[in-house]
Formats: sequence, C-alpha cells, structure tokens
Amino acid sequence: GSGVVIDEEGYVLTNIHVVDGADEIWVKLWDDRPPIRATPLAGATSSDLALLKLEKKPGEKFQSIKMAVPDDVLLGETVLALGNPFGLGGSVSRGILSSTARRINPEAGPLEIPDWLQTDAAINPGNSGGPLINLRGEMIGINVAVSREGQGIGFAIPIKRVWETLQVLFTPEISKERWFGARFMPGTNSLAVLYLDRGSPAANAGLAVGDQITAVNGKSPRNFIEANELIAAAIRDEVSLSIRRAGQPRGITVRMLPIADQIKARTGLTVQPMTPDLAGAMGLDTVSGLLIADVEKGSPAQLADLKKGYLIANIDGMNNGGKMDILNAAQYLGGKPAGERVKLTVLAQIQRGSLTTFRQGSVDLKIR
Repeated sequence: GSGVVIDEEGYVLTNIHVVDGADEIWVKLWDDRPPIRATPLAGATSSDLALLKLEKKPGEKFQSIKMAVPDDVLLGETVLALGNPFGLGGSVSRGILSSTARRINPEAGPLEIPDWLQTDAAINPGNSGGPLINLRGEMIGINVAVSREGQGIGFAIPIKRVWETLQVLFTPEISKERWFGARFMPGTNSLAVLYLDRGSPAANAGLAVGDQITAVNGKSPRNFIEANELIAAAIRDEVSLSIRRAGQPRGITVRMLPIADQIKARTGLTVQPMTPDLAGAMGLDTVSGLLIADVEKGSPAQLADLKKGYLIANIDGMNNGGKMDILNAAQYLGGKPAGERVKLTVLAQIQRGSLTTFRQGSVDLKIR
C-alpha cells in the first residue's frame, strides 16, 4: 500500500484497509533512508483513513505534502496519482479529474463518502493510501478505490473529507480521551475556531466560533495539528489560550474534563466502561457496552426512563468494529445538535430469585 506524510513531525495518512490487522508497520520514504517503523494513532472507518506516526530521532523533520484548500478542485484539471502499485515504489500516473461528486459503492467497505473524486489516472492495487495531487503539487485526495467494471476509472477520497477527518483524529478527545470541545479551521494562514461542542469546557470558558488562536500554553502553533498537540500536552489538563476576537487580544483558560463528561453533558448519564470482571459478575459474555452508573434528575435520560444498572449496547446502530465504548459514544453524541433524538439499544438486568436474565429494548433519547 501507499501513504503520504502530512506534517514535518512524521504524521502519515493512509487507508485503514492498508494497515488493518498489521502486527508491525514500516514506512519507506522517497529518499534513501531505510524503512522507518510507524505507530498507528487513530482511524476513521467511515472514511477509510488511518493516521500513523513515524518513529524519529530528536529534532528530526520529514518533508510533508501541501494539502489543497478543501473546495479547491477543478473538474477537468490534470492530476497525478502517486503510490506503490504492485509494489513498484515511486510510481506516478497522470490523468484528468473526471468528476468531483461521484457516488459509488467501493469494495473497501461501508464508507460514508457521497462525493468521491473520479479520475482516469491509473490507480491500481498498491496505490491505495497514496495522494492524488494537482499540478501545483497540492494533495486534493487520497487514492482508495478501483473500478473493476471498467478500465481507466479510479477514485479518491476528496480533500474536503480528509480535512474533516483530520479535524477529529488530532483532537485531545482522540489522542488523550480528554474533552476540550473545539475544532479548528485547517488549511488557512490563521488558526480559527471552526466548531464548538455544546456545553463543552471550551465553550464554557468563553471561546467562540471565529476566534483566532495565536498561542497555546505560550507557544504559537504552526497549524491545527500542532495546536491540538499542545492542547493534549497541557499540564493538569489546563489549557491557556491567547486569542484575537474582532481584532482585540484576549486570554482564555480551558480546563479539560474526562471524555465521559461529554456524554453526561448531552444526556444526563454517568456511564462506565464494561470490563471483563464486570461482565463476568453480571453474567455477560461481552465487554462491549456502557454501564449506566447514575442518572441525573430532570435530564433527558431520566425522562427517557433510563435506570442505573442498564447496559447501553448501541446508539443509533453505530458500527464501531463491534465495540461500544466511551470514546465512540462521546464522539457520536458530541456531534449531534441539541434537540435531536437518538435511539439507544439497552439491556436491563432482571433478577428472579437466583436466576438473572436480561431484557433487550430500545429507548428514544432527546439530546440536550
């Protein structure tokens, strides 16, 4: 498979299906350096994107690609597909951008990408994970799919979807499981707040959409990747931000919270992850799910008649590799607007004498 270095600190982007199940991952760069071991950091199954980090020496930097502005793609423009087709490293093929909004059913899996890039540049097995670039050398997509129904047709994940995925993968919610609650606008010279979670630590501290971030804990970040790294590295989870709002400098301090607090903020539920010991004590053969430890009075959870001791097995039929955990649940609920309803699949424990059984049901819950 192929991949692309997206930051000088050694972050590499590829497809999940390229690295899934690998015991070890080694990356061969374009130069004469020997292969470098890489560690998987995070992935987004819905977009088939995986984030890796190269092992590096102190102070070592890597040449990275420039990524295009999300909507800066032109139908009919010349594009180049780079990668490792059939193990032939350093290969380049040329074509044009045939479509910027193609709908397909790729064999890579159930991907949530409604607007694939289509090109007639040769994309073969081994190209997956490599970049599709324009003539300015900017990455406009990640090669992933090949049509077996016709020759000369290949597909790539558009740069807009890549940016959206990276905004999530680099957050402290993913890297540290701490709730910060803000996402930054990538691909611009200024680092601006793009989105705030409702009731998040960042929102409650006074951060606002459109604020320009000039420093994080006293350091000026180069981009949204470095900004999130500085946030995740905050001592005692306290993040000091220097911002500009309407041209005026301000200072804001955000204290991050455990990721489980995001679930409570949206639902009123205090949950804990299932463990093998807990599952065994309850007579369950699965460690997937969230156990309700407390229900806030007057909350949406109480109005939905959820009880302490219920097990949340699923939310809206989420597909998370068969595992429902706090991180997946917090991510999903955090992206829902206030007032939207979600369906929880729950297991209720029923005790009859010495016999313990479980009743499965569904509960409609309104997000606050």
